[in-house]
Parts: sequence; structure tokens; C-alpha cells
Amino acid sequence: MRRALELARRAEQEGEVPVGAVLVKDNKIIAEGWNRPISGHDPTAHAEIQALRAAGQELGNYRLVETTLYVTLEPCIMCIGAIMHARVQRLVYAASDPRAGAIHSAYTIPDDGKLNHSLEVESDVLADECSVLLSNFFRARRK
Repeated sequence: MRRALELARRAEQEGEVPVGAVLVKDNKIIAEGWNRPISGHDPTAHAEIQALRAAGQELGNYRLVETTLYVTLEPCIMCIGAIMHARVQRLVYAASDPRAGAIHSAYTIPDDGKLNHSLEVESDVLADECSVLLSNFFRARRK
């Protein structure tokens, strides 16, 4: 999660919402990403999607089985859909997103019994640090 937080800071430096993501397989980082929707003119360029795309290229497969995704903010509906389709085994996220979070907050998509993939989820890892980063970013943007 510390590396994901570094990537979130990179996103912030680039004028993006500070979210970072790291995908791990066999205790080794295989891919990472940070928010780039603004600079990339791409609404799908969330940190999680960037990491999943890079991992697919690295592994030569769109199925990312036996991996763990670390992300600094609870994933949105789009991102959890991609995470589930990629068959990520485990998701670890830091800060909750009461407005758009699709894991435990606004929605609970991984708990939907109609899906054919189950996801292990751990939350609140470095939550305070990530929440402060996000709060400070949005406070500065409002000024």
C-alpha cells in the first residue's frame, strides 16, 4: 500500500485525483497505475484500470488470477467490474468512498451472489493517510 500511496502522490503532482494502485503476484509488484483521466482525456483511466492493463501486458493474459490489487481509494463501479472480470483474487484498499465506492460504501458489488467470481476484500489499510491526501487535494481545488 505504501507504493500505491506514492503513486497517488504522483497523480496529485500531475493534477489528477490522488489515487494509486499496485498489483502483486507471488509477493512481487507486477504492475502499477495512478489516476490519469484528465491528462489522458480518458474517463476509464483510473488507477486500478491502469494497473490491470499493465498487468495484462506483463502476464500476456487478461486473467489476473492469484493476484492482489492494492489501491488507495475504494474502487468505483467501473473498476470493480474490471477487477472481477480479471479474476483478481484479493483487493486491499485504504480509504472508503461514500459517494462512489462499490465495495462497502455506496454499493456492495462483490457481495452480489449473481457474479461468478468471488473476491477477498480487506479495507482501511493506511486509510487515514490516504483520506488526508484526498481531503487536502479537494480542499485545495475548491479554493
